[in-house]
Amino acid sequence: MNSLILVVIGVGMMIGGYLLYSRFLGSKVYQLSGNYRTPAHTMNDGVDYVPTNKFVLWGHHFTSVAGAAPIVGPAVAVIWGWFPAFLWVTIGTVFIAGMHDFGALWASQRHKGQSIGTLSGRYIGARGRNLFLIVIFLLLLMVVAAFAVVISGLLVSTPTAVIPTWGAIIVALFIGQAIYRFKWSLPLVSVVGVVALYALMIIGDRFPVVLPDSILGLSPNAFWIIVLFIYGGIASLLPVWVLLQPRDYINGLQLFVGLGILYGSFLVTAPTLVAPAINTNVPEGTPSMFPLLFVTIACGAISGFHGIVSSGTSAKQLDKETDSRFVGYFGAVGEGLLALGTIIATTAGFRTLADWEAIYTAFNQGGVNAFVAGGGSLINEGLGIPTSLSATILATMAVLFAATTMDTGVRLQRFVVQEIGEIVGVKLNALVATAIVIVVALGLTFSAGGDGSGGMLIWPLFGTTNQLMAALTLSIIAVILTRLRRPTWPVLIPLVFVLVMSLWAAVVQLQSFWDAQNWLLLAIDVVILISAIWVTVEAFAAMRRARTEPAVVWSDDDTDAPAPAVAGTGTADQKL
Repeated sequence: MNSLILVVIGVGMMIGGYLLYSRFLGSKVYQLSGNYRTPAHTMNDGVDYVPTNKFVLWGHHFTSVAGAAPIVGPAVAVIWGWFPAFLWVTIGTVFIAGMHDFGALWASQRHKGQSIGTLSGRYIGARGRNLFLIVIFLLLLMVVAAFAVVISGLLVSTPTAVIPTWGAIIVALFIGQAIYRFKWSLPLVSVVGVVALYALMIIGDRFPVVLPDSILGLSPNAFWIIVLFIYGGIASLLPVWVLLQPRDYINGLQLFVGLGILYGSFLVTAPTLVAPAINTNVPEGTPSMFPLLFVTIACGAISGFHGIVSSGTSAKQLDKETDSRFVGYFGAVGEGLLALGTIIATTAGFRTLADWEAIYTAFNQGGVNAFVAGGGSLINEGLGIPTSLSATILATMAVLFAATTMDTGVRLQRFVVQEIGEIVGVKLNALVATAIVIVVALGLTFSAGGDGSGGMLIWPLFGTTNQLMAALTLSIIAVILTRLRRPTWPVLIPLVFVLVMSLWAAVVQLQSFWDAQNWLLLAIDVVILISAIWVTVEAFAAMRRARTEPAVVWSDDDTDAPAPAVAGTGTADQKL
């Protein structure tokens, strides 16, 4: 089958979703107002709360939520065939991911930019909030530790990506100063930044950086991991406009350039999908497609991590409430396009079915390497870009997105640690909270030895934890919409589907951990499963209570949405 058919259908669905469905959500469900003053204005502190141009904020949001996941997930899931992966990415992006990210951003900015964990306390109670924070903490720990391992592995396996990876930080620092201090026009900054970034890729391709076998007694992987955590800690403490925003913005632009190159190669070569639509000859040991497909592909269809980013950093930088549609929903569309490109690169980037099967010899065997190999081959064949440079472009793309997710993850984890400290009566400043995050993450990363492989110890739980987090976020949005007497079906239908698939996958994993006698993962899975079920039950109880309470109306003059009554503890402070 010609892959261009998938390109036309997939891209058409996602563009249609943004133009039509997101407009419906914005006008009928979230009812955006151009007159509402967002927390970025009412609480502007120049560090975390900063009014931001919607295009710059989109770049921060998109690259923070993207990471390597929309590449890794689809690149693994095509082992079941390209058709199920294609359906989940396209339908998931249009009807679930866009609505989820958009909704979390909208809800948070109506509550002083509070995190989704804090909102759970407001709408379902303190017990639900505490359990919610457990899930959030573990999810962020998985992301921060695992992405450090993934990035270090790519820097070692693709040394041509080292110079552009670290050079991008210098470019980002310049962009931040150019936008906020020198007041350069955004188009000029964008052109200069993209040209500089791709020039670094050309330089990196010419001058690969290969580390010696031992650096200060550390392996190359361990050395890069420590450097990455030092960078992540510093980046999480700096004002968002100095590094986080501009780094993510320029990465977002280079992704679209990279996607343009990748999709351009599809148009020129019109490659044939050599992988089967539905693979009936999966390698031995491959788990069942149901429910694992729906947790293997998270980013690119729906991801709970997005809700944490939306309510953790993006909501604090939203200039206008109406910008949330572009930042939240279109951010999900950008990720869906990356996931779709990954599906095509990993199923049409090989000459024969035998070549494809040689890569996919086992579950989890594809991943980023299959994307780089397949995509690099197509770019070389279609656009004439040398294979080495093509691989450098794609590897750098993967590294930069993983890095932006990691440093945003450290910042978000710092917020969570500070919130937990407040609950137990200990006030932690940003530096101490960041130090705690780094120490815990490093401890996990090096818990299995000096190579840093411990960062992947609890990664098998990421898929189910991430999707359970998405379901919990949707449940909070559903409670809010119920209190406002607005349509809830756009949220409830995806909520039930994602919740069922996630709980089913968690139970399947419990059995596999039991059979393998992996008691660590078994114990963590049990904690996550119990916490998720408990929070879900309390959320549905809150929805039931909300139906019996008077409707609440949010005014554009409110600087914070009125707090509801929780679990029968009192009457909501309603503004009618």
